[in-house]
Amino acid sequence: MNDITPHIICENLVKIFKVADVEVLALQGLDLTVQYGELLGVVGASGSGKSTLMNVLGGLARPSAGQVIVDGHTLLTIPQSEVDFYRQDHVGFVWQQALRTLVPYLTAYENIMLPMTLAGKAGKSAQERARHLLELVELSDRMHHPPAQLSGGEQQRVAIAVGLANEPKLLLADEPTGELDSATSELVYGIFQRLNQELNLTIIIVSHDPLLAQHVGRVVAIRDGKTAAESVRRRHVFVNEQGLIDTREDDDFEEFIVLDSAGRLQIPKEYREQLAIKGHVHMEMHDGRLIVYPADYEKPHENGDLDLDLPVIPQKHDPDQDGDDHWLRHLWSSNKK
Repeated sequence: MNDITPHIICENLVKIFKVADVEVLALQGLDLTVQYGELLGVVGASGSGKSTLMNVLGGLARPSAGQVIVDGHTLLTIPQSEVDFYRQDHVGFVWQQALRTLVPYLTAYENIMLPMTLAGKAGKSAQERARHLLELVELSDRMHHPPAQLSGGEQQRVAIAVGLANEPKLLLADEPTGELDSATSELVYGIFQRLNQELNLTIIIVSHDPLLAQHVGRVVAIRDGKTAAESVRRRHVFVNEQGLIDTREDDDFEEFIVLDSAGRLQIPKEYREQLAIKGHVHMEMHDGRLIVYPADYEKPHENGDLDLDLPVIPQKHDPDQDGDDHWLRHLWSSNKK
């Protein structure tokens, strides 16, 4: 683990797919930094670019432009001959459909052994690791069962163990609870938390699950191929029983709009509609605040007082109304004097 350099650095990341004669801009200058040992959630509406981001970080898709560095590997320029090695030893994958990872005629134990065997790792140490991983996902008693004899939740936990077989530092999970009930989802999230803590493993989970925030330390929202907002678990500083200063995390999150490296931020659709923003805005400094308001509203008076009759924007709204925009609340506030 490196305490100074982040595990993942994305700066102005661009990914363009070509479908027939049409180019699709999936990532449009995305910025993201992930620290070693972080448990991160990524949310976004369908087509926002979150799965593309996972594929780029996992070495399954080459970035088109920008900078992407994962554990010292520059993925934009990494030689093709090294890509397979990177995917095999540095990144683990967990998919929504566990059977995408598992071989149906192998037992849970044999499925975990398979990637190690393909990587040239065999013998007692590999066997011990397979058993240890089964213990971590709480399936030691099901090690000799094939996938068909396991429940959906058990299949997903075996798939997590398979993703960790070659000791990657980064685990990418794409909708890992998408086909599970709420109780089983809680169990799987608990497994991710334990792996994060006990193995100091960096984990990124992409999900539409509204309960994701309860199980990670930070949530990043992606919209239109760019990072739009972050929700970070609050930390409280206190003096412990030994009289030392300590920190504690709670279940409250502080929400931020992301200002990327080009100085861009995304104003949620609901705010733009309520303020009738259509292409142009005014931006003013006022009492240490940056005020953004529609171009057709009256500008601040010369004495510096604002005279804006802006609509009142509710602090909360129905998260199902416009996808994942519920991560983008508290954009800005204005004082009417």
